[in-house]
Amino acid sequence: MQHSRSKLALIPVQESVSEARCGMGVGLVRFLNTHAAGLALALLLAAPAVLAQENGTVTALRTSDADRYDPQRTTTLAAAEILYMVGETLVTLDRDLKTIRPGLAERWEISADSRTYTFHLRRDVSFCDAKPFTAKAVVGTVERWLNPDFPGVSKWKAGKVESVRALDDYTVEYRLKEPYSELLYQMTQFNFVIIDPDQAAALKDNFGISAFNGTGPFCFQSWKPRTETVLTRHEAYRWGPAFMANAGPAGFARFVWKIVPEAATLVAALQTGEGDLSYSVPAWAVAEVQANSKIQLLHPAVAFRTHYVGMKITRPHLGDRRVREAISLAIDEGAIADTIFFGEAEAANAYFSKATLDFNPDMKLGAFRYDPARAKALLDEAGWVAGATGVRMKDGKPLSLNFYGFTGDANRQMAEAIQGDLRKIGVDLKVELYDATIVWGKLRTQDFDLYQMNYPYLSAGEAMNLYFLSSNMPTPNRMNWNDPQTDRLIEEGNRATSPEGRYSAFAQAGAIVHEAVLWKPLVNEKLTVVARTRLKPFKPHGISGAALYNGLDLMPAK
Repeated sequence: MQHSRSKLALIPVQESVSEARCGMGVGLVRFLNTHAAGLALALLLAAPAVLAQENGTVTALRTSDADRYDPQRTTTLAAAEILYMVGETLVTLDRDLKTIRPGLAERWEISADSRTYTFHLRRDVSFCDAKPFTAKAVVGTVERWLNPDFPGVSKWKAGKVESVRALDDYTVEYRLKEPYSELLYQMTQFNFVIIDPDQAAALKDNFGISAFNGTGPFCFQSWKPRTETVLTRHEAYRWGPAFMANAGPAGFARFVWKIVPEAATLVAALQTGEGDLSYSVPAWAVAEVQANSKIQLLHPAVAFRTHYVGMKITRPHLGDRRVREAISLAIDEGAIADTIFFGEAEAANAYFSKATLDFNPDMKLGAFRYDPARAKALLDEAGWVAGATGVRMKDGKPLSLNFYGFTGDANRQMAEAIQGDLRKIGVDLKVELYDATIVWGKLRTQDFDLYQMNYPYLSAGEAMNLYFLSSNMPTPNRMNWNDPQTDRLIEEGNRATSPEGRYSAFAQAGAIVHEAVLWKPLVNEKLTVVARTRLKPFKPHGISGAALYNGLDLMPAK
């Protein structure tokens, strides 16, 4: 549904956007981007090994790369896209994002006290190097991840583990110190991809960079950062999840993930058949590519991805809740949804979608709806007075904030829109945008006030575990939210042994973090896969935003 407001006026992001683009509408920017991409595309097509379709090869286009392909050391969507293809988890999640299915474990039992999970593994699985998959790999993966000396990420997903041991070659006992209500759901996520522990020990920091030996439908062949990742078919693979149309082997001998940073160039490559599919197509181009008779649009049954601006509350100006609320109220989320996402997203007024498990409908969400008049009043109340230049001042200091974000057309346009909206209430926003291979390191620092992010999730509980536990500072809890009550309620939700108990705890925690105004929710983005008709129609998956999942259902049309 379109909002009855005018389109955003774009304001340049510091020196990185040319003065000539100041004040242009998005339609004109789109026109210039598309035509400026012509030369880049011509050069791209002239290169001998770029985006060329080969017999038995499928090429997926995306705009950014991962930091590494080690499932226990990365949180990026780009990593998930590869890891679900080259590796697997003990349990899987059906396309409804609610139903747990067998994976590497064909069945499991849970003890009466909800603390012990016994997994019975498949006996027909092998790694890409033909090594048999056994309980040793499961135990080695979890022990490496949870080792206090290992720089692993998202360790909370594993629960409070007491022990993981192999009862025999094909039985794993996973024992917890206390119940963990979301364990099986989290086990479907790519951080739980089972690795080859022997390879990881041998490669050390190069694991997931120079090589990755997994059990998935594809094998990791090579990675050229910011250029391409090449996968080859795992010929022995026959054990795909039951909800997939194809159990294996994969329908293509070779799978190439190609990085095309410029969105207009990516769209042109899809239109001309130099790429087979993508879900990085910018919203402005969806209707355009849909008009191409050789292109099909595909959507998952369910997918949750929210774009937001986070606020680091330990920074000098952001400790005052009134300032944070003013920032939230000043940003026009509806205009961003309309003008930047062209109907491919809905304006967001909460930290996560209202359709997620354990969302609390009774939360007060007024602090997240566009209201610039209220924003100005809050800054007045907080003692920030408009200065001669239009920037508010207090105690001789300007209300100037640093913003870290990602490169890419939509991200840049959102940054420009946010910068412009905040300028209208007297906030000077200094924007710095970084390539995805750099930005994660920048976001581990304490050098910024606001940051731009989007993230996939399965439930309200997962979102709160990820971002709002004090133990997750400085990342992914980049707000530095350190609240004992929030920690207690999240832990209570994790320990719950009934859906009612879990909901009660997570609902209360959600109300606290929303009331604190730690984020400005922007939009809930739809997931659209654009695919050439040389591929059979398939059902995308919504898990972690990795729409192709393991790639098993990608088949040639003829």
